[in-house]
Amino acid sequence: MNSPDVQTLLQQGRLDEAERLARQSLQSRPGDIDSLNALGLIALRRGQLPRAQQLLESAIESNPNHALSRHYLGRVHDAAGNVDGALAAHGAAIKLAPGMFIIRLHYAIALERAGQQDQAALQYFRASNDAQAQGRWTSAETTAPGLRPMVEHAVRMVRQTRKATFANLLEPLRQKFGADSLDRVERALRIYFREEAPVYPDPRQQPTFFYVPDVPPAAYLDRALFPWIERLEAQTFAIRQELLQLLPSTAGRERVFTTEAIEKENLRGLQSPPSWNGYYFYRHGERRADNCAACPVTASTLDILPLSHVRDHGPEVLFSVFTAGTHLLPHRGVTNTRLVGHLPLLVPPDCALKVGGEVHEWREGRAVIFDDTYEHEAWNRSERTRVVLIFDIWNPHLTEAERAALEMIVPAMGDFRKASEAA
Repeated sequence: MNSPDVQTLLQQGRLDEAERLARQSLQSRPGDIDSLNALGLIALRRGQLPRAQQLLESAIESNPNHALSRHYLGRVHDAAGNVDGALAAHGAAIKLAPGMFIIRLHYAIALERAGQQDQAALQYFRASNDAQAQGRWTSAETTAPGLRPMVEHAVRMVRQTRKATFANLLEPLRQKFGADSLDRVERALRIYFREEAPVYPDPRQQPTFFYVPDVPPAAYLDRALFPWIERLEAQTFAIRQELLQLLPSTAGRERVFTTEAIEKENLRGLQSPPSWNGYYFYRHGERRADNCAACPVTASTLDILPLSHVRDHGPEVLFSVFTAGTHLLPHRGVTNTRLVGHLPLLVPPDCALKVGGEVHEWREGRAVIFDDTYEHEAWNRSERTRVVLIFDIWNPHLTEAERAALEMIVPAMGDFRKASEAA
């Protein structure tokens, strides 16, 4: 039977045995970083902080790029109440090992102690996301007992920080539109933070990201809700002519799915490989000036639509091109605050859209508006190309105040996520 190593002895709390073994290793291998780290941790557990600091500084001198040595030194500074020393040590460790979420958790704690609440929240969020990506910290069972209080605190702190951010963003709208004008948005945020469970009047509707309650659900929306729809349809011929000028060329055309892996996951073909690409007029909210200039009628027609402009997110507006035999598999959209419109331009036989189990066969020049938070799919089973103009619009059941709120809080969510990824 093999004797336990130093790390096992440490985990079991057998500090005397661990110390003897580490000292023996250090005698045979002077400057051994693992032994120095182990002895530093033993001194830390015994409350011998100056000794622990000396040992860990020796370890760092032996190998300056060893992230754990710097992290352990940060924990010594934590125990000594040396906030600046802890920040420096944990910060250096996370630069050396950005994927080590345990180090990042301790760095966040040091930032919070230093009063840097916003930076702490970013680090807590990143640590949690990195851990969960590896199947950790998703539940009590996947979180080490000694870490649970810290992880639970991290979740609370991130939530409180983000809620305070949203409250500050929304306050001017409450002042302008009234105290109860954002009740549905407030409930949506509680659902987003998992403080309230969503209740879907139509169980087929399940947004993957953000759900605003009490917005009337429907797989396909009544045309009467869109007073501009006939004006849009009246431009079908002119829009189609602009499309036909573009279609022979791939200039300005982009793949809808940005990687082959995502494309393979979501598309199927009949005899030939599937393809879904498009001429974008807006992508992730960014206007494609070249395509707009090439299609002036289309671009001007878009101005009559209540496009859901949200910085970095929407709208998505494009000539959506399905090659022969392409099938877009069932999937769901992110939020019920925006709807998807189709103006069919080139529709061969055996092409259709299916939303919430209801099949809709496109008719050229006849627009259809649907809620993509219902499971939906689309197919072109013909031997020719199918093209529709796709556009994202605000759900007409939202108020002006609610749209204004979403225009602020959704980008703020994205900004926080990007900042945490860059942290």
